[in-house]
Amino acid sequence: MSEEIKNAEQGQQKNMMPEEEIYRQRKDKLMRLREEEGYDPFQQDHWEVKNNLAYAKEKYDSLSNEEWAEEEIQTAGRVMILRRHGKTAFATFEDENDRMQLCFQFDVLGEERYAFFKKWIDAGDFLGIVGVPFRTQRGELTLSVKSFCLLSKALRPMPEKWHGLKDMEVRYRQRYADMIANPEVRETFRKRTKIFQTFRRVLDAHGTLEVQTPILSTIAGGANARPFVTHHNTLDIDMYMRIATELYLKRLVVGMLGRVYEIGPQFRNEGMDTRHNPEFTAIETYQAYGDIEDVINQTEQIVEACAMAAYGTTKFKYEDTEIDVKAPWPRLTMAEAVKKYTPTHEDFDACKTIDDARAIADRLHVEYSEFDGFGKLLAAAFDDYVEEHLIQP
Repeated sequence: MSEEIKNAEQGQQKNMMPEEEIYRQRKDKLMRLREEEGYDPFQQDHWEVKNNLAYAKEKYDSLSNEEWAEEEIQTAGRVMILRRHGKTAFATFEDENDRMQLCFQFDVLGEERYAFFKKWIDAGDFLGIVGVPFRTQRGELTLSVKSFCLLSKALRPMPEKWHGLKDMEVRYRQRYADMIANPEVRETFRKRTKIFQTFRRVLDAHGTLEVQTPILSTIAGGANARPFVTHHNTLDIDMYMRIATELYLKRLVVGMLGRVYEIGPQFRNEGMDTRHNPEFTAIETYQAYGDIEDVINQTEQIVEACAMAAYGTTKFKYEDTEIDVKAPWPRLTMAEAVKKYTPTHEDFDACKTIDDARAIADRLHVEYSEFDGFGKLLAAAFDDYVEEHLIQP
């Protein structure tokens, strides 16, 4: 972390004030900006972004300390942190993908524009920038601002930047604040989009037709879940928000479409936590004349292609473990997996009666009821002994 950032962080901590007070002051500043300068940042004309920050950083990364480029960079972004030092000010500036330091100088901007900057610009504001890249004496690549345009005024304070937004409740309820404070979240959303694009690309290549089916239905069908209920005023009937796309997609296959899929929202009026939401997006695909081998092969192709789209490789780290989704994947039945991972290598496939299966469950200390059949006994043993070992696909 640079010395400028450390100083800015310390300054932020010393000057903390309630959010509503900052909001009140910012609104007052906006009114005075309109009255005194005749300037409304929300009614500005189009600003052309000719270069992004990644372009400037890549092209001028080789600049030596105190060396200047000749090209002017015209870009736009947001002031994340502002550090004022008399007739010079530095800002941490971000666009959608990158960040860079800006340098505002009285001698470069002139008295009038520097006074405007000093009086009206705050952290969080969106600016259009024309600047020249150079490397500071301390070695930081910087844009020396020759001119700027206030494109949008931030009325709310920025999330606490350098320690990151940690409150999970705020992060999930205010995704925009999460993306500002934690740039890696933006990358997660970009990867999510790439994954959906890849789903479509692979399935389209298989000749699978993307469709849209009704979200409101007269029956709550497709899965064992509690639905959201609403009322259709014109028909005067209660309707249910779909909990799965299954029923309509199967009807389309019956209707001779052959292969169909849908990516869309589903709704389940049940519990909610950081991994489950009552409103979520799911994909379902169906094809005529296919079997489990077709589903397995298709799944391998989709996951491998999604990894390539998101990471550029089939290998990636998850919780300090390297995962490799390169197809083909090892295949095991549940019974084979239980035989492999139980200490005594119990073989459910060898069971001839339910008592044989119960004897295995007893030896493994797996809980079951007198009404549980072979499948539940196998599933219980699988849960207790196998799942923790299934790390690779």
